[in-house]
Amino acid sequence: MKKYSLLFPFLALLSLIISCSDSQKFAIEKGKVGHLTTKTTIKELSEIFKNDSIVSNLSEGALGDNYFQDDDEYLIYNKNGKHLLTIVPKEQLDSTSTIKSIQIFDDRFKTTTGLNIRTSFSDVRANNTIDKIESSFYSATLFIDELNATIAIDKEELGLKAFSNQKVTIEQIPDLAKMKSFIVWFY
Repeated sequence: MKKYSLLFPFLALLSLIISCSDSQKFAIEKGKVGHLTTKTTIKELSEIFKNDSIVSNLSEGALGDNYFQDDDEYLIYNKNGKHLLTIVPKEQLDSTSTIKSIQIFDDRFKTTTGLNIRTSFSDVRANNTIDKIESSFYSATLFIDELNATIAIDKEELGLKAFSNQKVTIEQIPDLAKMKSFIVWFY
């Protein structure tokens, strides 16, 4: 009988540890996305994502002839092929480089206020401070300094034509507007 009375508290504690560990795996905070922090290096990605797949799109770096080259990208996919994250390092072609930015693709990654890639504009506005809005030809970018994050909303969601550089105000963004991208910056 005593064996069973000790088993229940042990299982409850184990369950709590596992659920806390799992929630940290997908937590977004300033300077942190899941198990990635501002100190994480590119060479550590293979250990952090050992159960996932990493696709590397490497630039030509300073040795290449293309002056308009893209940054290196490390695309993280889970074992079912779902795109989770795209990671860009600060230094190209350098495995000891730390991370410059992380684009979020999986809605399990979220902040304590529930902000994730599927959050509508009304929830973003209600739970976060939007510090600045910038317009480009195709989207409006919201800057959230408390997270060092940017959220892009497609101009079509705003009822504006692409290729217009019209300034966008917070009042112009519909409550149900969806995110085009969600990027956390590590600088």
